[in-house]
Amino acid sequence: MSIELLPSDFYGFEADLTEKEQGAVERLRAALAEMQPAVADHWHRDEFPIDIVTPLAQTGALGFNWEETREFENSAVFRGWLALEMGRADASIGTFAGVQNGLAQGSIGVCGSPEQRAEWLPKLASGEVIGAFGLTEPDSGSDASLGLSTSCRREGDEWVLNGAKRWIGNATWSDIVIIWARDEADDQVKGFIVKNDTPGFTTTKIENKIALRMVQNADITLTDVRVPDSMRLQGANSFKDTARVLKLTRAEVAWLSIGVMTGAYEAAVNYAKERKQFGKPIGQHQLVQEMLAKSLANITASIAMCTQVSRMLDEDRQGDAHSAMAKMFVTARMREVVAWSREICGGNGIVTDYQAARYFADAEALYSYEGTFQMNALIVGRAIIGKSAFA
Repeated sequence: MSIELLPSDFYGFEADLTEKEQGAVERLRAALAEMQPAVADHWHRDEFPIDIVTPLAQTGALGFNWEETREFENSAVFRGWLALEMGRADASIGTFAGVQNGLAQGSIGVCGSPEQRAEWLPKLASGEVIGAFGLTEPDSGSDASLGLSTSCRREGDEWVLNGAKRWIGNATWSDIVIIWARDEADDQVKGFIVKNDTPGFTTTKIENKIALRMVQNADITLTDVRVPDSMRLQGANSFKDTARVLKLTRAEVAWLSIGVMTGAYEAAVNYAKERKQFGKPIGQHQLVQEMLAKSLANITASIAMCTQVSRMLDEDRQGDAHSAMAKMFVTARMREVVAWSREICGGNGIVTDYQAARYFADAEALYSYEGTFQMNALIVGRAIIGKSAFA
């Protein structure tokens, strides 16, 4: 199969995908191009374009990682390219899919019983059911392994959940949320599939965001929420199991960040070819070309790193430090690229009529979620020194 590579894929990494994988990436790219005109409007209105869920599902972009849902055998590198494409279109689209795929489905795929997998994974993959992932709390983020305060206790065949969650993507309109809570009996973290209409479960949309405005983040309050034991993730018995889910998604956030810097870079290239100053397009000026060259180098280095760390995942060689380094490095490079892209667009770079501004704002959220730069650096540092520097 002969594919048309993105100009921003300077070393042609996409050509290394299998023919089926290349075809799936092309279908997703075409579908996202059709959705693109509506993105800025939804970003301004702080609303998620719910009507994109079905087209995403039809391209196979939802549910591609599980035996119960995937159309064909595929690689972690391929799944990374899908995340890249979604980030290239808009970070909020990629974040929605990351929650739906990696976190909600991932929790069930990694920790769920065969019956739970069979019931929920196909519904999540088709978009019939929207999922969310409830780990972060108002007072617990990076220290979730120790600081998680949402509680659960067993009463007969039910579990009673109490506590609060914050920054939970998709939660205002999802059907289910994976809630992680600490068992009062053994102090271990357990996971639950909680339906949003369960009595005592309430969500409040987080307003006034400057990044990922289309993502519907919510505060969640759980007050004596009763969940049957059949909805407890049967394979989630400690935070180590939660970490198994997070391991699947951290590198894909790095891939998503490549998409964001790619979208910003492409917007800057188009602007540099059209905008004229001093009698010629600004792309012909030396300093602009330098920023574009550095941006392309950042994109290329990031794809190379993520390609290798994804291969390691497929080969069961990826450790926490490997994915942490990818997330740390790529999001920092993304920050540089979106800043240069905004700078190339000058004053127009601060208005969302020009796409660079939207990528610039959204990058800040990706830099922080799924482990801050500093937390991921400490994970890598622990691997280097052999001793933890965590406070």
